[in-house]
Amino acid sequence: MKYLLLLLVALLIIWQLRSYRDREARKQPPPRGSAEQPIEMVACLHCGTHVAAAEAVQGRQGSYCSAEHRQRHET
Repeated sequence: MKYLLLLLVALLIIWQLRSYRDREARKQPPPRGSAEQPIEMVACLHCGTHVAAAEAVQGRQGSYCSAEHRQRHET
């Protein structure tokens, strides 16, 4: 009976610690760059690889993943 009581107390402590940890996690703001603001992606006209629009190299005909692909495709 003594061990059963100790097991019950240990389980109660673990349950309390987990619920406290979950409450604290909900209070924190989401990390930056999370799914709140999706990143616009564009496909490279040469190879089809998708890159972020902010990182894409712009050419006369569209977007490319690198300056080398822009040069190869536009010449």
